[in-house]
Amino acid sequence: NYNHPSIVVWGLSNEITMGGEEDPDLLENHNILNDLAHELDKTRLTTMACVSMCSMDAKYLQIPDTVSYNHYFGWYGGDTTMNGPWFDKFHKKYPNIPIGCSEYGCEALNWHTSDPQQGDYTEEYQAYYHEELIKQFFTRKYMWATHVWNMFDFGADARNEGGENGQNHKGLVTFDRKYKKDSFYAYKAWLSNDPFVHICGKRYVDRVEEVTKVTVYSNQPTVELFVNGESLGAKTAEDHFFYFDVPNNGVSNLKAVAGECTDTSVIKKVEEFNPDYKLREKGAILNWFDITEVEGYFSLNDKIGDILATTKGKLLFMGFAAEMMKSAKKAGGGFIDENTKFGEGIMQMMNGFTVLRLTGLMGTAGLTFTKEQ
Repeated sequence: NYNHPSIVVWGLSNEITMGGEEDPDLLENHNILNDLAHELDKTRLTTMACVSMCSMDAKYLQIPDTVSYNHYFGWYGGDTTMNGPWFDKFHKKYPNIPIGCSEYGCEALNWHTSDPQQGDYTEEYQAYYHEELIKQFFTRKYMWATHVWNMFDFGADARNEGGENGQNHKGLVTFDRKYKKDSFYAYKAWLSNDPFVHICGKRYVDRVEEVTKVTVYSNQPTVELFVNGESLGAKTAEDHFFYFDVPNNGVSNLKAVAGECTDTSVIKKVEEFNPDYKLREKGAILNWFDITEVEGYFSLNDKIGDILATTKGKLLFMGFAAEMMKSAKKAGGGFIDENTKFGEGIMQMMNGFTVLRLTGLMGTAGLTFTKEQ
């Protein structure tokens, strides 16, 4: 691959510190690999992809020429607003280490909502997530590279998420390459010079609200939206994302106009939410939308950090963690066992998870839970 034009940098490792970041053998091997890469190719730099919970003060981050992190704030834990400030903190602390984001993404299938929430697998939340990440990453000029995970949905045998097992649905395009999700066009608006306009939510036709939000993406300076031939006015947006409040009566034919470009879509007023738009995972013990939340009590939809901040919550989770470690050992171990020590980074990440989200992700690692647990 020495003369391959697609090679930009040589990668030394990916998420190698899952089991700890201070192992002397790990440091020695990275130094050897880094020196070898420079010896074999004096024209290219080296890099590596760090797991999100790895401390930015880890010694091994000082070895390669550039560094990137795999961060999923706003999907696996935390929220979207945490991404940009995290990189600002790193850049301020280590201004001479080129920093980038080697993985970020959010899963979406053909589920839809007018109230997108983290973890709902809707096309609308994925679009919101990428809008926010684009605005944060593209305005931070010190970042040497960003990599969306992933261009296409892909096979992943162990995954059991989103209602379709065996796939990772973080793609901007479906597995069969036939449908470009709305988030695909968010990037087109920022990266392509070919004039276009795109109305989001084409698969989200039936809507219950009296006034519904319609998002339009375009790389043109102005977009005008027409509803059944009547203009809702023209809008400008420096971030290429245009938002319109659309009266929802009967059948509405939408037409977006941006310069010479047009796009059309249809929405329809319904009295009850279309159940075909809501995720119902087969075999799942509980879903977030099935939980009845009682005022004054925590629920499975609350974040780990909020629960651990209480004495009873902390005691509950300490006992729960001990049982989990025993189960993992009986099942043959894995990267979690009774000797596992969770550092500040991984705890900060876990604190951003809801209980249901964390247990669901642990299920992919072979740890299963009963409804009573």
